[in-house]
Amino acid sequence: MLKTLTFGFLGGGNMATALIGGLIARGVPATSIRVVDPFDEAQARLRRDLGVHAAGAPDTAFGKSDVLVLAVKPQQFREAAAALLPHLGDSLIVSVAAGIRLADMQRWFGGRTRLVRAMPNTPALAGMGMTGLAAVAGLAQQDRDIASALAEAVGKCEWVEGDAQIDAVTAISGSGPAYVFYFIEAMEKAAVELGLSAAQGRALAVETFRGAAALAAQSEEPVSLLRERVTSKGGTTYAALTAMQAAGIGEAFVKAMRAAAERATEMGAEFGKD
Repeated sequence: MLKTLTFGFLGGGNMATALIGGLIARGVPATSIRVVDPFDEAQARLRRDLGVHAAGAPDTAFGKSDVLVLAVKPQQFREAAAALLPHLGDSLIVSVAAGIRLADMQRWFGGRTRLVRAMPNTPALAGMGMTGLAAVAGLAQQDRDIASALAEAVGKCEWVEGDAQIDAVTAISGSGPAYVFYFIEAMEKAAVELGLSAAQGRALAVETFRGAAALAAQSEEPVSLLRERVTSKGGTTYAALTAMQAAGIGEAFVKAMRAAAERATEMGAEFGKD
């Protein structure tokens, strides 16, 4: 499906670069991909590393791409949409900007209905991303399939319903890598305090997260049961989890993700004002 389409990327940062690399790896010709980025250095990097067409502003050829991916910061989204609108054809538009609501996108793009909100995460840079997708009501199945294929070029995807659920995705998996890195940092620190080197602590933490995630992915059992199997009452894991529970870490972690989801909703209201 992807090999027959043309793609335009508004913004050439890390996420756009990851998606472009994923598309090319799956057989999309570099000549079928156009990128608009205001920075000369970014344009030169994209041409050199990926062989795509790169320019500083959208034009008619860019606007008529079969799929347009808007990989700009939320605070820049409305201005970017206004610059793109005069060149816009009947493209499928996929936004990867946190918080920007579907109704606002539809308003800024002149009532167009081929719109998808996507929330990828940074493991896409390693081809192991997780992307949440939400669309305007009534989006054609073919467009949903295209959006899925785009996301799957850098990992896996999950469809959800509407802005509220994609804001929840933002809190869980969009921001999620930062939570993992936070725990890896803490495990590194603990390793040093316990007499290991920082490098040893990092290796132990990273491989533990990698292995535990792989085990959870291949198992159909509840994660709570997997946790219980590692936890012998009175043992070392029990001591660690008891300390975490006493410190309220579980509740604090859930509260933190609620805060992230609320901020995504606030951003939608903030940047979607008339």
